[in-house]
Amino acid sequence: MARKFLITVKPNARHASVEKISEAEFLVTVRAPAQEGAANRAVIEALAEFLAVPKSTVRIVRGRSARKKLVEID
Repeated sequence: MARKFLITVKPNARHASVEKISEAEFLVTVRAPAQEGAANRAVIEALAEFLAVPKSTVRIVRGRSARKKLVEID
């Protein structure tokens, strides 16, 4: 069963981090810029590491070009 999370992204940050706001919401800061999908790739890597799941199970369902995203994890 897939789990869905709301993600707020802060690109171009000094430090990368994942902060759990609630059971279904996270704040993810990444060092990558919001250009050519670099920040999205960094968000997927950070979430996969934080939740201890393979990167291939994390995908952005909605909000690819927005700071607020809906992410699904299989």
